[in-house]
Amino acid sequence: MNNTKKQINNKKRIHKKKKRNLYAYADVILIIIIIFAIVLFFKTRNNENNNSNNFNNSNKINNSNENKSTLENEKYYKKEKKERYISYQEKNKELDIEKIITYVNIGLDQDYYTNIEDSPNKHTNIVLVNKYHYLGEDYVPKNLTRISNKYAISEDKYMEHDAAVAFEDMAKAAQKEGYKIVAVSTYRSYNYQKNLYNNYVSADGKEKADKYSARPGYSEHQTGLAVDVSNNKKSYTKFGETEEFNWMKNNCYKYGFILRYTEENEFITGYISEAWHYRYVGIDIATYIHNNPMTFEEYYVKFIEK
Repeated sequence: MNNTKKQINNKKRIHKKKKRNLYAYADVILIIIIIFAIVLFFKTRNNENNNSNNFNNSNKINNSNENKSTLENEKYYKKEKKERYISYQEKNKELDIEKIITYVNIGLDQDYYTNIEDSPNKHTNIVLVNKYHYLGEDYVPKNLTRISNKYAISEDKYMEHDAAVAFEDMAKAAQKEGYKIVAVSTYRSYNYQKNLYNNYVSADGKEKADKYSARPGYSEHQTGLAVDVSNNKKSYTKFGETEEFNWMKNNCYKYGFILRYTEENEFITGYISEAWHYRYVGIDIATYIHNNPMTFEEYYVKFIEK
């Protein structure tokens, strides 16, 4: 009888011991879970902070190595202009990185007619001529072609061959729809532009003249790819008030022309709005610019220069 009781008591003690051990194991597991949860919480929080910092820094350009990849990953980034990007952003904090790089590549971080470069892609439809790119005194288009009297105000209107053909096709198309498009001013030699510009300076002063007239060697007209137009009824300076202007806005790209100078882009081109001034760039480029409004400068640094 005593042996039986002893066995029962032993079994009870063993059962209690196992139960205590089980509770102890459970406590250990619970502690491990709590520690894991705390670690996971802080790790997640750090990741969120890092992501937030990365987001906040994504639109900043600075000299640190941490942000170097953000800057250099931009499509139009040029290593040699990095300091200029940084300086320009400090003055224009509202702009994103792409615009900062685009505008600096155009040259807008510097005054007009400074940091001058030779016009690239001469004797092509994509030659760039503006207040930062100079054609030179001796530049003459290779294939000047006279525009028919039907589509010009006089017999002395010449354009580069492809541009002349495209202009006549455009004028014909407009005529079929009841509109009149005529060339008022086309190719201008360096000396012609020099005399014209000097006359404007004499009349209005250099600062004002620079807003509506190109200095000699910096005029698109010297390329033979630019044309000023009218409807042969009103002065060409009133072209923006005509039905022909609306037709040109909706159709000129089909023939390879773009409206070159607009009011909203004056800060880029450096010229006041000219509803009458059109530039031949070819159908593909003109179509892209029509569908994705931008200046030729912006298109150039994004898709040609890079």
